[in-house]
Amino acid sequence: MPSAAPPAERGWLAPALAVTLGIAALRAVLLAFDRLDLFVDEAQYWLWGRELAFGYYSKPPLVGWVVGLSTAIGGDGRFWVRLPGVVANAATALILARIAAETRGRAAALWVAAGFSTLPMVGVGSLLIGTDTIMFPFLALALWAWRRVLAGQGMGMALCAGIALGAGAMAKYAALYLILGAGVAAFRPSARPPARAAALAVTAAALVLAPNVIWNALNGFPTLRHTLDNIDWVNSPDERLGLHPRSLLRFLAAQLAVFGPLAVPLFLGRLRGADATDRLWAAFALPVLALVGAEALIDRAYANWAAAAWLPGTLMVFAAFPRRPRLGAVVLGVNAAICLALPLATLAPAVLTDATGQPLLARYLGRAETSHAILSEARAIGATAVVAADRDVLADLFYTGRDAGMPIYAAPPGACADDGDDCAHNHYQMMHPAPQVLPGPALYVGASAPACVSDPPVAILPATPGTWQKAPLPLYRLPAGCRVR
Repeated sequence: MPSAAPPAERGWLAPALAVTLGIAALRAVLLAFDRLDLFVDEAQYWLWGRELAFGYYSKPPLVGWVVGLSTAIGGDGRFWVRLPGVVANAATALILARIAAETRGRAAALWVAAGFSTLPMVGVGSLLIGTDTIMFPFLALALWAWRRVLAGQGMGMALCAGIALGAGAMAKYAALYLILGAGVAAFRPSARPPARAAALAVTAAALVLAPNVIWNALNGFPTLRHTLDNIDWVNSPDERLGLHPRSLLRFLAAQLAVFGPLAVPLFLGRLRGADATDRLWAAFALPVLALVGAEALIDRAYANWAAAAWLPGTLMVFAAFPRRPRLGAVVLGVNAAICLALPLATLAPAVLTDATGQPLLARYLGRAETSHAILSEARAIGATAVVAADRDVLADLFYTGRDAGMPIYAAPPGACADDGDDCAHNHYQMMHPAPQVLPGPALYVGASAPACVSDPPVAILPATPGTWQKAPLPLYRLPAGCRVR
């Protein structure tokens, strides 16, 4: 392994900090003018920030904690919900730059800081708050500490690596891919850690993650069930398991939009003739891509499922540009252009349309407007609560209606409406279920009303072209005493 601090390391921080903070400041300014409504997941993370716990239905808790801290500081506006993404990406860029400084020198650190900051996935993660973005700085810190363990710097670094890994997993379980990468790397003696150091790191990670594991155990492992639901073939192998080469090709092609259209081929090129440092980063990147690619082949996989691979990928590709600055400038220029186009598109989201004339960002538009219309109708009919069946509707109702003084409940899933089984399909059904008998009249939002309602809808919100609402949304009056379960 290369030494932990080559002579050329010094002097990297000031220029890397200037680049990283400059990009972050620009992103924060543009974010202040973002016109996109919160997406379903973003609104859900905001609610988690108000309901602090060691776990939630679909994800570990750290993203909710971070959003909760941000909104406690600045308020509940969309800017403060999303700002942690800008901060987390800047922190990740600086940690990766530190690794590059230690392995490749000062110039490499600057390239890595600029390179990570301009990755397309980072551009998206600086506009929309997500679990990947919150995971990244902890994953980068774990990579830094683990490399130092391999360089012989002892148990303190092993403890740091384990704590960082556990914290990353508290944001997204995909951080645990690092253990797989460390295992693959260990096939080479020079990347094989002392057994005590490895045991300490794993133990520390497990202890940090333990509160979430305990929460899941006490609540019937909802996060595990949700994860398995995403991997369709696990629950329905006879129906879903097979070979889907088109799905694999879509996943691989999508990585061009995640890491960059030129950066991906350069990553593959770096695999040939890689030195010891690049072989280490490849050991952390390739297993992730292979595992998620296999999932895409036998079923399906979303592009961001392999996002963890591109932190070590950044260290492979961008740290090499001091020797090829012209190529580096082209790669940075292409990625930077994509990153600049993304926030500019949010300033006038109706301008960018597809072949049918619909806005490309339609799913981020019209959500607050729909919620305001629902709450207005609820007040008009004298409702004491709103009950909704759809997670998309519920997510924004909780956010947009946060100060409306109107209780909001989730209708139970159809399969559980009569037998009362605990089979919640989302956070709202799990934590905000409608009472079995409503104490007063309520407004019900759903395609069809509960059995206790015989009257026609009191209103129908029409489908709105160019927004997320593609179909009419009926609103029903539920009388007091109506059983919605």
